[in-house]
Amino acid sequence: MSIEIANESGVAVDEGSLIAVARFALDKMQVSPLAELAISLVTLQTMEDLHERWMELPGPTDVMAFPMDELGGRRPDAPDTSPALLGDIVLCPAFAGDQARTAGHALDEELRLLTVHGVLHLLGYDHAEPEEEREMFGLQRRILDEYTVAARDAQRRTRQRSADDRLLGVVGLDGPATPGDGARRQRGR
Repeated sequence: MSIEIANESGVAVDEGSLIAVARFALDKMQVSPLAELAISLVTLQTMEDLHERWMELPGPTDVMAFPMDELGGRRPDAPDTSPALLGDIVLCPAFAGDQARTAGHALDEELRLLTVHGVLHLLGYDHAEPEEEREMFGLQRRILDEYTVAARDAQRRTRQRSADDRLLGVVGLDGPATPGDGARRQRGR
């Protein structure tokens, strides 16, 4: 799965985290691993211009999704799940920062939420009607909850491997843990 990110917002964000949560959401939604996705982070002015041009709504917004025409916003329960260019997700960190403060969490968390939200829009989910909103927001919450658990488990495993390697005196290719201690060399696990 190819996920490209372009940060033109002037705000430092954890781009790796956005790619990871997008990949996690696409995997959960059983999107082909050959699919391509682009994520752009833009300024308030750029987002305002896009919002007015494409949605005919004034002012900036937090996230916009632009599905590619050939995919047509395909949900996983739709026929023909062939590989395709999914489309673009556009995020506005400055706008999202205000939302994050209001919600009482970090900007990175808000941007992950908006990334999943954008992925779901690309796959054809919407929230214009109450039933659609319940479905989309419920799915969004489940994906984010599962991602959070998986990310914590991965961090825990990484810390445990590092602690085990230090305890055993195992190091990478650069040399033993302490000079002359006879520690065995081991290639990465």
